[in-house]
Amino acid sequence: MSESAEQHIVESIDGELVYLVAEDLKAAASLLYQTYYDDDVFRRIFRAEKADYDKRLRAAIREDLNAFWESGQPLVGVRDGDTLLGVACLTKPGENFGPGRFWHWRISMLMTAGFLSTKQVLEKERRIQQAMPDVPYHMLAFIAVSPQYQHHGLGQLLVKAVDTILQEDPNSHGVGVYVTRNDYRDFFVKRGYQSIATIEIAELPGELLFHQRDKND
Repeated sequence: MSESAEQHIVESIDGELVYLVAEDLKAAASLLYQTYYDDDVFRRIFRAEKADYDKRLRAAIREDLNAFWESGQPLVGVRDGDTLLGVACLTKPGENFGPGRFWHWRISMLMTAGFLSTKQVLEKERRIQQAMPDVPYHMLAFIAVSPQYQHHGLGQLLVKAVDTILQEDPNSHGVGVYVTRNDYRDFFVKRGYQSIATIEIAELPGELLFHQRDKND
């Protein structure tokens, strides 16, 4: 994106679309926690039936966001003044940000989420990466909108920002996203994503979708 786009990509009724700064990470972690707390895959991976599920999930989201930030992955949000309304987290193409991760990320995850959950997170990423096309691509790892601001077009705004990032990166052939709910699947399919694989993670079925880069670019 251009320098001006990094500050103000587009304005909407509920806020403006911006790249996140370090001060936004805490609010972004809170949004992701609210969004993924009831996600079946996350509940299975982080053992929702056991005590302190909320602590393990919060810790995993925090470690992921820190890893995204430290490695310079694209983090986009919708902000209204000082309030973060939504967030989307991408991985860049051609970089080892999947199952390889970083040693300090693994150590932090082992200490906070535990061995089994860390192992399942890495297996989740390995299976997704294995099913993706053998080309450089972006991956939409997380997307969330604050519950009180849902159904106001903010999710669509974030997806448009993802598409802008895709189109402005000549090395990327497209962007993928893994979904486990039919309403999420329908949301992305309506915006040009196509199903490329059905895979099981933590013994739960999900669908891998891919949005191909505009061939005219």
